[in-house]
Amino acid sequence: MAYSETISLVEGDTLPELTLTLKDSNTAASGKILDASDSTTWAAINVTGATVKLKIRELGATALHATLDCGISDGPNGKVATDFPAGTLSKSGTFEGEIEITFSGDTGIQTVFDLLKFKVRSDFD
Repeated sequence: MAYSETISLVEGDTLPELTLTLKDSNTAASGKILDASDSTTWAAINVTGATVKLKIRELGATALHATLDCGISDGPNGKVATDFPAGTLSKSGTFEGEIEITFSGDTGIQTVFDLLKFKVRSDFD
């Protein structure tokens, strides 16, 4: 399973906002030659009108720890963002996240194959 770079967070925090650009590794961006190992050559996934969720679970677990709604900040360019509502970062540990896109109209669902990885350390309080 492929992961993004590990995102470091602190238990109990509700920020920073997490901003993501969703891309299709099977489609070349305009003016680029597709290279499966170079994300700068991948086309953005147009998420205009879609619902995007970030599902988080503890590494090695099967039960979800949290499901976060992502706001679409630039649909045609695949840009979405979310923060961490109170209780989301309620314990320290290593977590993984999955992005799920539900497109409007035909209600098709696309799950991004690569996972996000979060390392949450204990707060001093």
